[in-house]
Amino acid sequence: MNETISNYPLFSEATSEDCVIERMDGAPNARLRTIMESVVRHLHAIVKETELTSEEWFAAIQFLTRTGHMSNEWRQEFILLSDTLGISMLVDAINHRNGGVATDSTVLGPFHVSGAPQYANGANICLDGKGEPLLVAGTVRDETGKPIANAQLDVWQANEDGFYDVQQKGIQPDFNLRGLFRTDAEGKFWFRSVKPKAYPIPADGPVGDMLAALGRHPYRPAHIHFIVSAEGHQAVTTHLFDPDCAWLNSDAVFGVKPTLVADVQRIDDAEAARAAEIANPFSKIEWDFVLLREPG
Repeated sequence: MNETISNYPLFSEATSEDCVIERMDGAPNARLRTIMESVVRHLHAIVKETELTSEEWFAAIQFLTRTGHMSNEWRQEFILLSDTLGISMLVDAINHRNGGVATDSTVLGPFHVSGAPQYANGANICLDGKGEPLLVAGTVRDETGKPIANAQLDVWQANEDGFYDVQQKGIQPDFNLRGLFRTDAEGKFWFRSVKPKAYPIPADGPVGDMLAALGRHPYRPAHIHFIVSAEGHQAVTTHLFDPDCAWLNSDAVFGVKPTLVADVQRIDDAEAARAAEIANPFSKIEWDFVLLREPG
């Protein structure tokens, strides 16, 4: 027998996972080997537990192939798959255990883009003129309550019709409802937008087919995305949710946390509207973000 393979067990139904894992003995990256060993053990266990048929496994391969073909620079179907299976939120939870001190994180989602315009505080990020006026204001602080000057807020949201600008190239203005803001010397920020609306995640691809086959809806509750960062502090990727949204308790991507449900005030005050340079009546969210300092 060839000595290079003599120490490997032969493949059988009973020893399948051990056989595959043995072949990883020479992996130079120990962490990769640990992850792949777990992947193999769990995948083989699924196949054995469900007694998967050849047709079912090929259907799974076709599903993943379609998922890859659907992905491009504007749409990441694999992120949608991860989100709708709760994997994105689980990875996020494991990697952002903050002890309840800092603002909770949630999923990035598939529609963040870099290069959004930098705006002065008070600017309006709604470029298509649709939606109910909304004023968002607050402070970025550290875990001791001290305001953080010059912190950056990267903001994005869907429009009144439930689409992000990158989903409607040529229909919405580029960078509609996106912007970068910096806190002032007192850690304060404020900007104008529109009240967020619930929307379905893209359901015209394999992930949408999967949700339909499982009897699940594709809706996300109304929210605004934020990435808040500051020098010397740990950045947080998060959302603010509308408390009155019908989909709040059944988010298709499991992204809602009680600590991220905002108090949306309804204001009918002509003087306050003039001061904020916003149409009256309007809605307002006041929110303080808390960042942890970098360790060390």
